[in-house]
Amino acid sequence: MSTGRETRRLEDLRSHQWYGTDGLRSFSHRARTRQLGYLPEEHLGKPVIAILNTWSDINPCHVHLRDRAQAVKRGVWQAGGFPLEFPVSTLSETFQKPTPMLYRNLLALETEELLRSYPVDGAVLMGGCDKSTPALLMGAASVDLPAVFVPAGPMLPGHWRDEILGSGTDMWKYWDDRRAGLIGDCEMTELESGLARSPGHCMTMGTASTLTAAAEALGVTVPGASSIPAVDSGHDRMAAAAGLRIVDLVHRDRKLSDILTEDAFADAVTTVLGLGGSTNAVIHLIAMAGRAGVTLTLDDFDRIARTVPVLANVRPGGRTYLMEDFHFAGGLPGFLSRITDLLHLDRPTVSYDTLREQLATARVHNDDVIRPRDNPVATEGGVAVLRGNLCPDGAVIKHIAAEPRLLKHTGPAVVFDDYRTMQRTIDDPSLGITADSVLVLRGSGPKGGPGMPEYGMLPIPDHLLKQGVRDMVRISDARMSGTSYGACVLHVAPESHVGGPLALVRTGDTITLDVEARSLRLDVDDEELARRRALWTAPPERYERGYGALYNEQITQADTGCDFAFLARPGKVPDPYAG
Repeated sequence: MSTGRETRRLEDLRSHQWYGTDGLRSFSHRARTRQLGYLPEEHLGKPVIAILNTWSDINPCHVHLRDRAQAVKRGVWQAGGFPLEFPVSTLSETFQKPTPMLYRNLLALETEELLRSYPVDGAVLMGGCDKSTPALLMGAASVDLPAVFVPAGPMLPGHWRDEILGSGTDMWKYWDDRRAGLIGDCEMTELESGLARSPGHCMTMGTASTLTAAAEALGVTVPGASSIPAVDSGHDRMAAAAGLRIVDLVHRDRKLSDILTEDAFADAVTTVLGLGGSTNAVIHLIAMAGRAGVTLTLDDFDRIARTVPVLANVRPGGRTYLMEDFHFAGGLPGFLSRITDLLHLDRPTVSYDTLREQLATARVHNDDVIRPRDNPVATEGGVAVLRGNLCPDGAVIKHIAAEPRLLKHTGPAVVFDDYRTMQRTIDDPSLGITADSVLVLRGSGPKGGPGMPEYGMLPIPDHLLKQGVRDMVRISDARMSGTSYGACVLHVAPESHVGGPLALVRTGDTITLDVEARSLRLDVDDEELARRRALWTAPPERYERGYGALYNEQITQADTGCDFAFLARPGKVPDPYAG
């Protein structure tokens, strides 16, 4: 571990501009810090560490972060720093509508401007629920200070009768069982109380665990941080360790730009694919890389997917285990120790001078949870990138979570123009939906959603569920929860709202999906598509003012990360003058 302190001069600390000069403003800053109750000895000449906390009473994934912030402060004090906690936007996947994806860039902007405008030398970023991890790292990368990420941690496994439940994944499963008439209201009431038993984010390999694992693979957490259960005492110790690390990083002037390199993002992609992680990671990692000045594309995901096996037997990509099992099987260090030949081992992390050093003692303790290379869950990475006339800029599918029979499929489209119409009519027998039909949802992309909600796991009609059908080919410009499963083609780009080919599909058109060939085609000739395009009119914009109007004006498409154009573009932003 990097412990040799290369102490920076006091005047080189960014906070010195606020506190250390001989002027009226510094006098005022010191006086106001006395107003906060601090002695000069507590903060003058010490690195000021911002703790950005996404805690909220309505975010069950983060409800324990108020306590964890105290552990971070403990570590900062012990290392000789001065911690200051800042409340920032909480992005609750559970409650925020229409989707927290609409507000990911708002938290990123808040993070960037808060760190830039206050007397901050380094930051500890506290998040974990799906969009909070990329948002915090995007904002911090843009301001480029030393930073450490503290993952919220997965909740405890769910329980119902004699079954162990995975949040999200088993919600979808049992909801379909209810619609099929296999269980009733009494069972559902029991499930409500057993599905989510503690603070923490989803304990499946959903988006939250995928993105916190990606953060650890990038090197911005302390080792092993991403899989520690939220209520484990080890989580408290990890938070304190993050507080210790950030002070050392400030003294060493090791910024995020030193960590978030092209090699680091390649390793994060390898990690996500080898974990069988969420398709959402594709959008978020592309956006995060862009903020770090690294170009990452859909083609990079598809190329790397062909080189890395899926080794994490964690639901929903795996069939058996949950994140607590993964943690005690060796966690991400153990997992990475099995793919070291695919990683860039000589790059730095927040804790070590090289990833090689960080993984030197990593071990796997259960070969069924983290599989050896000769017994993978799947021989290729868990996400495939599709191309074709229906998705000229790309689409993705988590094929390891789909029924194999559907990975090469041709069927007639049944088209829904929006999610509400789909909900209202999906069970209508007059639609003639069969198990071979291809369900198509449009109007659910970045602009059309708005915010690209997780609508992509379209429900299967009741009459098919009662016949035992549990998967169908479904295509949309939406996303889906990382806890979801099925033959769902997602992130179709460009989206239908801006005139992408998805806007031209009609019920009865034949669509062909071929995952092995990485192909998605609408079997309609170019002349007919041109005729339909001439008749297409753009839908009205949803927002006339406010943040929604800014979002609509600036949001980019899924294949480029759904960032705001004015935030994604390169360019310098000066530090404020504090005198």
